Amino acid sequence: MHWQSALRRFLIPSLLLLALVKLYPLGLSVYLSFFDYYLPEPERRAFIGFGNYGALLSEGRFWASFANTLIIAAAALALEFAVGLAVALGLYRLPVGAARVLTVLIFLPNIVTPVVAGLFLRWMFASQWGLIAMSFALLGIPPVDWLGNPAWAKVTIALADSWQQIPFVVLVLYAGLQGLDRDTIEAAVIDGASGWKLLWYVILPALRPVILFVLTIRIMDLFRLFDAIYVLTGGGPGTATETLTFYTYRLAFQFLEIGKGSALGVLTMVVITASIGGLILLLYRRERGAF
Repeated sequence: MHWQSALRRFLIPSLLLLALVKLYPLGLSVYLSFFDYYLPEPERRAFIGFGNYGALLSEGRFWASFANTLIIAAAALALEFAVGLAVALGLYRLPVGAARVLTVLIFLPNIVTPVVAGLFLRWMFASQWGLIAMSFALLGIPPVDWLGNPAWAKVTIALADSWQQIPFVVLVLYAGLQGLDRDTIEAAVIDGASGWKLLWYVILPALRPVILFVLTIRIMDLFRLFDAIYVLTGGGPGTATETLTFYTYRLAFQFLEIGKGSALGVLTMVVITASIGGLILLLYRRERGAF
């Protein structure tokens, strides 16, 4: 019975803390999403049911921010996974000591505070006097308006997030590679598999659970991306880099439409949950031998 007493002693405070910092704000957001709540006039708060959701789903700005989120997330995710896998495979071929030293060095961008990283990257991507623009000028290449052009601004956000998050992808994939059965790989090589065939038919199938884990974490983070956008572009030019999270921030903290902002936050949570649910379903199907 002592273990039950200890379990209650540690579990109950943890559950109370979790409810306080997680469940209560979530429940409050869902509750407020059903109200027409304008913060400067709290006495006018009125229950409107799914009115906020209907207004958002019929609003062009919502769909534009949703499209921006998908474009930036897809570009960043593809770049992070491709580069992360390539670097992890390179580390896998190195001696253990050298791989450990390089892993520490590679992981350094991930420990930089996102706002500090954003300020550093904003200096690099400045269109006229930034480090990249000056380097292009030395090579005779015309400068690119990284932050002022709508298309290039999206690219800049994807590059900024990739620079900071690729180390995480490398670390997880490299850890997954360490758990592979080397005998299986050696047997595949003896059977004639090499290069892309070895990667596609042997390594990647063995890494599927790890890959799904990485994609799950990165999809959640990319749909909630805010720091880099706030520091680099502020959602601009215009609304070119205004994502769902950034539009939620504007609705709640700039326009002070608390009810509508809460509804957008709930919709974003639903989109993320559906995406992650699909990935988890793939993982369970593989465990049953169907994937």
